[in-house]
Amino acid sequence: MDVSINVGYFGPHISDDKDLFKKLDDIGVSCVWTAEAYGYDAVTPLAYFSALTNNMHIGSGIMQIPARTPAMTAMTAVTLDQMSKGRFRLGLGVSGPQVVEGWHGVPYGKPLAKTREYVQLVRNIIKREGKVEHNGEYYQLPLSGENTTGLGKPLKLIDQPLRDEIPIYLAAVGLKNVEMTAEIADGWLPFMYSPLKGEEIYKDSLTNGFKKSGISDKKDKFEIVTTVIGRVCDEEEVDEYLYPARNVYTLYVGGMGAKSKNFYYNLFCEYGYEDIADELQNLYLSGNKKESEKMFPKELLEELTLVGTKKDIEKKVEMWKESNVTEISLSLPIDFETVKFIKELL
Repeated sequence: MDVSINVGYFGPHISDDKDLFKKLDDIGVSCVWTAEAYGYDAVTPLAYFSALTNNMHIGSGIMQIPARTPAMTAMTAVTLDQMSKGRFRLGLGVSGPQVVEGWHGVPYGKPLAKTREYVQLVRNIIKREGKVEHNGEYYQLPLSGENTTGLGKPLKLIDQPLRDEIPIYLAAVGLKNVEMTAEIADGWLPFMYSPLKGEEIYKDSLTNGFKKSGISDKKDKFEIVTTVIGRVCDEEEVDEYLYPARNVYTLYVGGMGAKSKNFYYNLFCEYGYEDIADELQNLYLSGNKKESEKMFPKELLEELTLVGTKKDIEKKVEMWKESNVTEISLSLPIDFETVKFIKELL
C-alpha cells in the first residue's frame, strides 16, 4: 500500500513551500493529487509540482469532464506526462449537476454514458494509432450538421506522446458508476470511503466491473486511491484535528449537490445513518452548519480518518491494510512528520 498527498482545490496556497515537496519526494511519497470545483483548476499546480519533484507522480483528482472536450483533456494529459517524464495520472469525474449546468453551462446528461464515451475518446486520441473519428451520443468527431461549416476533418495528435497509455482514474460514488469504473478505468478515486463498510457496499460493483472488462487480471492491476485526513497528535487534541474532516464530510453529506441528488447523502445512509441523514442535511441547507456538523457521528469520523496518537494510527493502518485500498492519499493540511510516520507504517 502506498501513501500520497492530496492538496485538493488549494494547490497554489502551498506552492511556496518548495522544501516540503522536495522532502516528500525524497521519502518516496507516491503522488501529489489536485482537484477542481469552481475555483483554482487542477492542471496548473501539477505542472509546478512536476518541476519541484523527480520521482513523485502527479495526479488530477479530478479534472472535470464537462469542463473540457475529450481532445483538450488528451492534449493536457500528454503535455503533463511529457513534462513530468511519464509521471502523470489522469483522474476524471463528471462533478454534480449544480456545477455542470450552473458553472460550465452544459447539460448534465447521463453521467455513466458520457463518462464511458469520454474515456474511450481520450484513450483513442492518446494511442495515436490514426486519425480520430467518433460518432457518439455526446461527442462527434468531426462535427457536422446544423451550425457547422462542414469543413471539419479527422485529425490525430501532432506529436507522438511519451506513453501511448496514461493511467485513467475515475471518481465514483454510486454503485453503477463504480461498476463502470472497474470495467473501463485503471483506478478508482472514492471519497468518504470506509475500510470497514465500504468493502461490503462496493464488493459486487467491483467484481461485476472487473468481469465486464474482459481482462483476467484486472483486479490485481486495479488501483483504489482514497483521500484521508491524517494527523499524529496527543489524545486531548484528537477532536481538534478531527474537525477538518467533520467540516468537509458534513459539507458533502449536507450540501454537495441538490437535496434530491446527493451521492454522498446516499452513501451516508448506506453506512447506516439513515436515522439522522435527513436532519443533518436539513440543518445544513437551512444555514445551521455548525449544528449540522455536530450531528456527524464521531465513530464514522474515526473510521474515515487517520487522526490520533501513534498507537491509534498503527491500529487504524492495520485495518486499512486489510481493505482493497492500494493507496491512501493524505489531504490538507499536510504535516510532514505525519506523512512520514504513516509512510513507514505502510
